[in-house]
Amino acid sequence: MSDKKVQKLVVSALMAALTYVATMVVRIPSPMNGYVNLGDCFVLLSGWLLGPWHGAAAGIGSMLTDLLSGYGYYAPGTFVIKGLDALVAALIFKAMGRTSAAAIVSGVVGEIIMVVGYFGYAGLLLGKGIGAAASIPGNLVQAAMGLVIGFVLLKVMQKTRIAEKI
Repeated sequence: MSDKKVQKLVVSALMAALTYVATMVVRIPSPMNGYVNLGDCFVLLSGWLLGPWHGAAAGIGSMLTDLLSGYGYYAPGTFVIKGLDALVAALIFKAMGRTSAAAIVSGVVGEIIMVVGYFGYAGLLLGKGIGAAASIPGNLVQAAMGLVIGFVLLKVMQKTRIAEKI
């Protein structure tokens, strides 16, 4: 395995760990049965920095949070939803030329996947039906926070040229 592949694998694992920590440490209770967290900023950042396949590893960090904090029934959905969030954001970011506008557009699309994904998962697979709509406002707040903070982190990393080394 080449040094570049090993580096990408290590950074992917690091981003999964950062996603886990950001989700576990910063928890703002939501009246909609759950909590708002900063994990989404690292999900998006993973996609933007690592590309679609390695970036989707951030879904592992989010899934581990569910498994280790009493939301195990969300773990399979979280893995898929957050993985798709990062994957789609990465594909759009790359296709649009890795600009600031590309980051914002790709982040919005990725976070729409998150909001719709959790609504669908809770409504259809967990049997909550239309009651799952109660989680949409909290997920929108989380999406907005994740996008803004992730974008700021991306800009800092680009400015300091850290992003070029990944």
